[in-house]
Amino acid sequence: MTTKVETSNEKDKNSYLDEIPNEVEMGFFDHLEELRRRIFYSLIAVVLGVIGCFLIVKPIVQLLQIPAKGAKFIQLAPGEFFFVSLQVAGYSGILVASPFILYHIIQFVLPGLTRRERRLIGPVVFGSSILFFAGLAFSYWVLVPAALNFFISYGADVVESQWSIDKYFKFVLLLMFSTGLAFQIPVIQMAIGFLNIISSKQMLSAWRYVILGAMVLGAILTPSTDPLTQSLLAGAVLGLYFSGIGIVKLSGH
Repeated sequence: MTTKVETSNEKDKNSYLDEIPNEVEMGFFDHLEELRRRIFYSLIAVVLGVIGCFLIVKPIVQLLQIPAKGAKFIQLAPGEFFFVSLQVAGYSGILVASPFILYHIIQFVLPGLTRRERRLIGPVVFGSSILFFAGLAFSYWVLVPAALNFFISYGADVVESQWSIDKYFKFVLLLMFSTGLAFQIPVIQMAIGFLNIISSKQMLSAWRYVILGAMVLGAILTPSTDPLTQSLLAGAVLGLYFSGIGIVKLSGH
């Protein structure tokens, strides 16, 4: 008799969690209008962020030049540094505006989420933000210096390192942002584990494919071709993946 009561309570709880609270019917064009409005507000935030970062772009540029110890930067064409400044301000502006963009994304999808799915929003947003900035820091302090030291030391006795400032910043910005995205792996694992799509046991059983995938991902996301940087990024991806398995396991999935 007790078992039946517990089973009934579990079914009621699951039914409650699978409901969409305050569900409101909206037409297709209403959804489009809301999407247009939120994209518009997000674009305004990005533009304001880019303008604000452009006003202080020189200190940001100097900060990003720090890992390139032992290298001299040159401007190979008129206006090259100006366009580099626009790139740096663009990436920085998106980063500054990202909380506002994230808010509008959540507000757009929230009405269609069940109570179970809404419980994920807080941990996912918090974990994703922390891991993205951890990825930026890991790239800035570990990956970028490792790659640059490899290239500088490799030809130190033959050539003097004088780099195009445009090529350097394309390399650094791409590596930092791609690493930040790669660091989202545990958040994705937590989400699919919580939703009972894949269990921690299934994640662990795929370890062979994950190792291969990490090496491929390291090669794709790393703008340089040196094996050291690729291996460091692949190692970080593997560490994050197995940490994600631990988190999913501890949560009981």
